Amino acid sequence: MKLTLATLTAALLLGTAAHAGSLEDIKSAGTLRIGTEGTYAPFTYHDASGALVGFDVEIGREIAERLGVEVEFVEGKWDGLIAGLASDRYDAVINQVGITEERQARFDFSKPYIVSKAVLIVKDDNADIASFADLDGKRAAQSLTSNYGRIAEEAGASLVGTEGFDQSIQLVLTGRADATINDNLSYLDFKKQKPDAPVKIVASEAEAAASGVVVQKGNPELVAEIDKALDAIRADGTYETISQKYFGADVSR
Repeated sequence: MKLTLATLTAALLLGTAAHAGSLEDIKSAGTLRIGTEGTYAPFTYHDASGALVGFDVEIGREIAERLGVEVEFVEGKWDGLIAGLASDRYDAVINQVGITEERQARFDFSKPYIVSKAVLIVKDDNADIASFADLDGKRAAQSLTSNYGRIAEEAGASLVGTEGFDQSIQLVLTGRADATINDNLSYLDFKKQKPDAPVKIVASEAEAAASGVVVQKGNPELVAEIDKALDAIRADGTYETISQKYFGADVSR
């Protein structure tokens, strides 16, 4: 009998874990718990007052409102952010998580709520670089381990190592690098903050990388409701307002 009870208890616990983070759980709790970094401007960061703000944060608040629940943000480092779903630290992750086949095998995703492209950025008086092919023999300011660095290297550029977008742009502006390949969303944010900066985009990749809201595997009802919320956010103009606020452009496509 003890074995039977233990087996039954284990089965019940497994059943509970399987349904953690479901639409039913969220509605019952009255709160949508969202995992996010809080250190990745302009998507999720703290403003001068210490408040958590950003494009992804506002999208998360709007989704919760349309689900009819409160929102709670749980901050964590990127390396463990998605894994936090499996341990039921939160119900969803909204943190520029790219939709990939590998991730889709382990988690469920909403429809894309934002897309980004790799763009080639140069000084606005540069007439020598008009395409990725023109990087051959040029200097590209890149994070050495990034996908953008790989693209630049494959095009024949020599890499000037940097720690991120801001440093890459500064090297281009000062002439220590001829170009940088980076995320168009980071570029839009930069130009929003510094519209007079003398840099321009001369080329972009044809394929866009889409990011979605991530939830635990096996939650089709929750995904459907999040998709419905995203549709509503777009339809009533809320998405456009948030997008213009942070990027000065529509970043949904």
